Amino acid sequence: MSSSGHLVFFQNLLGFKEPELLLDTALHLGTLLAVFIYFRSDLRKMVSGTWAFTRWRIGSRRAEPGPEHESHAKLTWWVIVGTVPTGLIGLFFRHPLENLFGSVSLVGVMLLVTGGILALTRLAPGESRRGRKLGYMAALLIGTIQGLAIIPGISRSGATIVCGLLLGLERETAGRYSFLLSIPAIIGALVLQLHGADISRVGAIPLLSGFALSALTGLLALKVLMGMVRKGQLVYFAPYCWALGLVVLLVTR
Repeated sequence: MSSSGHLVFFQNLLGFKEPELLLDTALHLGTLLAVFIYFRSDLRKMVSGTWAFTRWRIGSRRAEPGPEHESHAKLTWWVIVGTVPTGLIGLFFRHPLENLFGSVSLVGVMLLVTGGILALTRLAPGESRRGRKLGYMAALLIGTIQGLAIIPGISRSGATIVCGLLLGLERETAGRYSFLLSIPAIIGALVLQLHGADISRVGAIPLLSGFALSALTGLLALKVLMGMVRKGQLVYFAPYCWALGLVVLLVTR
């Protein structure tokens, strides 16, 4: 969990004095491709549903869209709503948060925090008490958590999924919304990071290799993670985060 935290830690072990944010962006771009591939069916339905629902609402003579079109159009809307707080945090707090990538000890602390967040799934409502629908409050809260999860060591997916579960969303809904919400966030981060970036600082080959490897491992990780989300097994990642967090703190003392 927390790709940015792992990246900062291993860059430090390899002797990099400054965080390679461009490499981090390349890795997240690979993850983005994995999300597109894994959720391609949902994305197609969101596009078609939003298009059909929008045409109907602006006065088209077409028949009223069915429930499936409406539900996917709403999902698109909730992704837009959730992106607002993420974008605001990124715009106003980008530089202070990016400076945190230079603190390896902070990564260790935040990995411990991530373990605690994952452990909170034990407090989430049971399946019989789930069923809350995505709405403005849920979308804004999850989007805010996503924005704060830029802190290295905090798992974006873990934090947003746990937030959704604590709000009473069904497991499948919480997991799917978390990753669909990551799409505009990663694209926005990519645009900001590539602006004025010096690719020669890292090199094209490392960037392309990192992108390809990230896409492959990201797709495999998505399959495993979504399976664990459906089974309510996210808490199993907590011991790993705690152990790695302690290792990071011991190594950086």
